[in-house]
Amino acid sequence: MELTKVRSKSIEALGYDKDEELLEVVFKSGEVYHYKDVPHNIYMSFMTAPSLGTFYNEYVKDQFEYEKK
Repeated sequence: MELTKVRSKSIEALGYDKDEELLEVVFKSGEVYHYKDVPHNIYMSFMTAPSLGTFYNEYVKDQFEYEKK
């Protein structure tokens, strides 16, 4: 999965596998999470959100099954 570095106080990079609907979130702390069954439109909205941290908290965190890597 290709990661894209992002501008955020807490998030380092985002990645997405469209076939698997798998979202990868890499935090500046070094923690990495894989979120399952994330629709492509959520990923696209995440990438273009004015505040990635706010978007993550509202639309990703606790909304999808995840695995900490």
